[in-house]
Amino acid sequence: MIKPIFALVAAGALLAACGDKDETTGPVEGPAVSTSETPRNPAVDTDDTTQTTALTPGANSFTEGQAREAIEKQGYTGVGPLMQNENGVWSATAMKDGAQATVSVDYKGVVTAQ
Repeated sequence: MIKPIFALVAAGALLAACGDKDETTGPVEGPAVSTSETPRNPAVDTDDTTQTTALTPGANSFTEGQAREAIEKQGYTGVGPLMQNENGVWSATAMKDGAQATVSVDYKGVVTAQ
């Protein structure tokens, strides 16, 4: 019982000793950095593009399973074999509301039926 109390008192004393600071120094100022004159693109595209109807060609980082999941999340069932074209767009046939359609997923994750 005494050892934990002693350890607690010792830790408190060390923290109190480390807490001493010189009150005469102010905050450290960094170099002045000006803002860019030209607008910049955000680092991450946060725009919701799930309802956009235009497919964007580009290198696709989705796996076949991820493309299938994106199609199924839009309410499609019976998704057939997926094929990736030269533009990086995944395509397959699928059913939605009793109608069969060719469904595509671009590199942004936009699902479009043709």
